[in-house]
Amino acid sequence: MRVAALAALTALASATLSVERGGSWHEWWRSSEAPVRWTAAHPAVTDALEWKRAARGIEWGSIRLSGSGEAWRLRAVVVRLDPAAVEFELAQPAVRRGPPSRWTVDSAATDVALALNAGQFGVGGPWGWLVRDGVEQQPPGQGPLAPAVVMERGGGLRIVPADSIAMVRASGTVLHAFQSYPTLLEQDGDIPPALRTEGRGVNLNHRDSRLAIGELRDGRIIVVMTRFEGLGGVLDNLPFGLTTPEMAALLGALGARKAVLLDGGISSQLLLRAGEETHAWRGMRYVPLGLVGRAVGR
Repeated sequence: MRVAALAALTALASATLSVERGGSWHEWWRSSEAPVRWTAAHPAVTDALEWKRAARGIEWGSIRLSGSGEAWRLRAVVVRLDPAAVEFELAQPAVRRGPPSRWTVDSAATDVALALNAGQFGVGGPWGWLVRDGVEQQPPGQGPLAPAVVMERGGGLRIVPADSIAMVRASGTVLHAFQSYPTLLEQDGDIPPALRTEGRGVNLNHRDSRLAIGELRDGRIIVVMTRFEGLGGVLDNLPFGLTTPEMAALLGALGARKAVLLDGGISSQLLLRAGEETHAWRGMRYVPLGLVGRAVGR
């Protein structure tokens, strides 16, 4: 296993994760021997992926996972993209009377190659820092595990740690930004202590469908969504799936060096256009903020 160190997760239920490859299952993670740092991707996971081109700079694939309890059959949809070849923006419903949360991936314009719900949401709308078209709409929220996803005027997308938001905010280069939590991977693949020990503000045993965004070591961006695949996939939008530490492990095994959760459960949704084909994994409710990407060039 490509890890810098191994350590038991304190007070966590015993759990394992396996991936299907070549018609058989291969265990690649267990909570009792979970890494505290991911220094490289895990070949058992990456070898199970078959990448397909969606658009210039965007490719995608999926893998089948087996975990504990209600996570016994899952599919993870993985999108990998070159931020230099994709133009990002935040999509938000028009302000009007009544409930503000009226966006879904089906709201994405026809020239959008990738769309997903962005950040975490409260009753009144998006949580935390929000910048659209260079205009700050909300100040940063507070929390050590609440990084920002930042798109700057020169292009690209990156994850900014919570303690660096103030510096980036003052730079004047931010075009779009939103904040989310909790951090899954920080610095260079480190698992935050709050994801390794109970009682530090993160529920480590709750299972749910998940959505996350991360940075790979080569600068590319990765988006990962999990869906329940039991009962033939007919109930794929049920909120069954991975724990937060397991989602951190999946991002680490896919090669991410930084990663953060986005709102999951019945909010999680993803749309991908590959040529004439549209692939959509819809949520069960509207959300107040979306992240969309358009391929630049051909």
